[in-house]
Amino acid sequence: MTWKGRLRDLLAVALAFAIGGAALTAYAAYRVWEVGQHDNRRQVDAIVVLGAAQYNGRPSAVLAARLDHAIDLFSQGYATWFVVTGGKLPGDRVTEAESEREYAMKRNVPASAIIGETTGGTTLESIRNVKALFDGKGIRTALFVSDRTHMLRVLRLAQDQGIEAWGSPTETSPADNVTTMHFNALMHELGALGEYVFLTGDPSDAGAAPPVEAAPASTPTPTPRPTPTPTH
Repeated sequence: MTWKGRLRDLLAVALAFAIGGAALTAYAAYRVWEVGQHDNRRQVDAIVVLGAAQYNGRPSAVLAARLDHAIDLFSQGYATWFVVTGGKLPGDRVTEAESEREYAMKRNVPASAIIGETTGGTTLESIRNVKALFDGKGIRTALFVSDRTHMLRVLRLAQDQGIEAWGSPTETSPADNVTTMHFNALMHELGALGEYVFLTGDPSDAGAAPPVEAAPASTPTPTPRPTPTPTH
């Protein structure tokens, strides 16, 4: 085979990889969008708020949007426990979880109902830590709260950890509603999903995704919450 023939074959292979990569990326972006459109709120054991940036105790706009939505769900009686997550960056005085806890308590979430995961530096670390907390308290089902763009990865990770997980994304996060922030968040999610599926998680799940279920036609009536046992 001449060098021109070899070059032609190499270009054909490169083109095939490029088309395949573009198709996979487009499908992943579609799934990020699709899962983020569904609010599957239901009666569960715990509501879990995924951490985000905070400024020495003051939640960022993204984190506040997640918290406001989670607090609203809790106030409606969808869960007994309210789980806050996230560690801290070098130089921070408090963890994300601690700032979330204070924010929630100021808005009438009782301290006895709050469980804190305070060491996770990534979504995966936080969810693994949440699973350990759940196992210790006999918690099985959870409603995860984050941005729309984040929900696909959150639910995949939670289900892979053995948590019966459902999503209720906030509708007010700047990460979804500000164009530049949304683009950056989407690019981050595509990269993080690829890293998890192909490097961290189970490659057999490459084409899998959490089930998407339309919200019920009528909102279920939450049952009254029993008083949680105080935690220390």
